[in-house]
Amino acid sequence: MQQEGGDILLGIDDPVIVLVYLLCILSTLLCVVYGIINWNKEGEEEEKEISEELAWEAKEEEMEEKELGGV
Repeated sequence: MQQEGGDILLGIDDPVIVLVYLLCILSTLLCVVYGIINWNKEGEEEEKEISEELAWEAKEEEMEEKELGGV
């Protein structure tokens, strides 16, 4: 798109602004791809953490009963 004033891409005179728009679009696409790849990866670790917390709570209650003498 040649005009008398110089090169204009989509009505934007400054190439830095075009670069900023492209970087915004690319970063959005990168975030979407990252989200799709890592969608449910933490679910497996979460189940493990929950079982560890339950075991820890049971042990803590047992220690409190021994310390307080079964109150």
